[in-house]
Amino acid sequence: MTIACGFSRFLNTRVHSSTNRVLSLWFASCPCSSASASAFASEPPEIAAGPETVREGRAEIFADKSNSVFFNKAQVNNRDLSIAVLRWFILKRQEEHDIQLKGRRAEIPPEQHADGLDPATTGSEDTALRKESSLKAPKVLEALAASGLRAIRYALEVDGIGEVIALDNNEVAIESCKRNIYHNGILASSKVVPHLADARIYMLTHPKEFDVVDLDPYGSPAAFLDSAVQCVADGGILMCSATDMAVLAGGNAEVCFSKYGSYPVRGKYRHEMALRILLACIESHAIRHKRYIVPVISVHMDFYIRVFVRIFTSASTVKSSPLKFSHVYQCVGCNSFHLQNVGRINSKDKRNIPLPNFCPIVPQECSECGGKFVMGGPIWSDPIHDRDWAASILSNIRATSGLYQAYAKISAILTSVSEELPNAPLFVSLHSICATLKCTNPTMVMFHSAIRNAGYEISGSHADPLALKTDAPMSVIWDIMRCWVKLHPVKSQPENLPGSRILSQEPQLQASFSQATGGLVARKSPRFLPNPEKHWGPKMKAGRPLKILPIDKL
Repeated sequence: MTIACGFSRFLNTRVHSSTNRVLSLWFASCPCSSASASAFASEPPEIAAGPETVREGRAEIFADKSNSVFFNKAQVNNRDLSIAVLRWFILKRQEEHDIQLKGRRAEIPPEQHADGLDPATTGSEDTALRKESSLKAPKVLEALAASGLRAIRYALEVDGIGEVIALDNNEVAIESCKRNIYHNGILASSKVVPHLADARIYMLTHPKEFDVVDLDPYGSPAAFLDSAVQCVADGGILMCSATDMAVLAGGNAEVCFSKYGSYPVRGKYRHEMALRILLACIESHAIRHKRYIVPVISVHMDFYIRVFVRIFTSASTVKSSPLKFSHVYQCVGCNSFHLQNVGRINSKDKRNIPLPNFCPIVPQECSECGGKFVMGGPIWSDPIHDRDWAASILSNIRATSGLYQAYAKISAILTSVSEELPNAPLFVSLHSICATLKCTNPTMVMFHSAIRNAGYEISGSHADPLALKTDAPMSVIWDIMRCWVKLHPVKSQPENLPGSRILSQEPQLQASFSQATGGLVARKSPRFLPNPEKHWGPKMKAGRPLKILPIDKL
């Protein structure tokens, strides 16, 4: 069959340039006629399609249907949030550098300033400051790169970023990473450097070298944390994910203790507790090297948790680390919980050196229902967010919403994060409290008002739409519910139930459910969004064959 010259318009634009030249020469020599053109129009040739690609943000990578290199499109929320935090970190880093430089310059007498003078005749201190005035672009390490999508997106979408090292110990992943880097053009090729190595060894041999270290493993990051906290430069940021939620949320408590050094408690707050266990584990690794962490954003999303912490070095600050850890005591009957710090400060000691805390603050039996307590932890009990960071990142995201594929999701999470109480570890669930008492539920507005009218603060949580984060003690919460039940009586119950024992006590506080000033208001934007599509969740580990579901189960 004769082939028309018009066939060239059907060519895949991604065919290699050398192939295009050969085909163009062949087409030039091929005889064309109207008859052959009509024959081709009725029966087009079969052309092998180019490799399938996946686009996310400004990056595009080759799809791997064999699952030899890990990729999960559900992690777009993770990657978009990381880019938003990284953009703000670069701005904040420059701002801190300018303030520090201004302070150091102010210490030099005016007559020694080198501005406008010959450097050879000015003071050496000011000349050194001049050299330091330009801050180097932040160096980034993606310790577990896989396809390299995250590293490529950092290079293409984050202004002011420096070199990005894409690390993996899988040769197939590195080859895939190289192809994807080349596919994304000159900018990606000039910034992203793929490297075949064990992440733990690489980070240990590059101490304090990277301003940003990104850990996003398949499962637990525990094996990488000790080397990661040593690899981050002073004032740098560690971005760490954990997807082993069955372990962190209390499904396998003994495994959690062996990996993270903490016992989880299976309460309604389990996802926030997972965040605090991970933060405590990172801090425990950091203090061994005279370093400490400052969390800026810590979130539970989809099926995993993600924390962003800055790391600093200070032997004196490390000594106060016991004040940031707490044990959790939870009643097995009514689910009341209490926290106690691992360390305490002796008010008579002016040095403020932490000492071991006293005996447990809870009795052997719960004062509300008479149940026993189980102990969990230690967990991180300091704030898990920096509200200023959260508000600033949220503002930047809203101003550039078109740059984020997962804008709706990450803006909803950051909105909830910016509204959370910073000094109220864990939370109670309104449905769980009412289920214990077997009573009708007060509205969220009424319960918020009762807490505020009692003189305490309250907020929601990004981890649970029914969460109540408050600085009110459990005794106040149960008194409010006792007052609610007096207004909305319940049916008689057996006396040995936790709810019956709680209601048998008279409230010490007379709750007011009238609308409180500054209480819960109608939300203009959603905080909790449904999954965008079916089967939005974890994916099979790389190297394992993908399971193909029957059409009737999709």
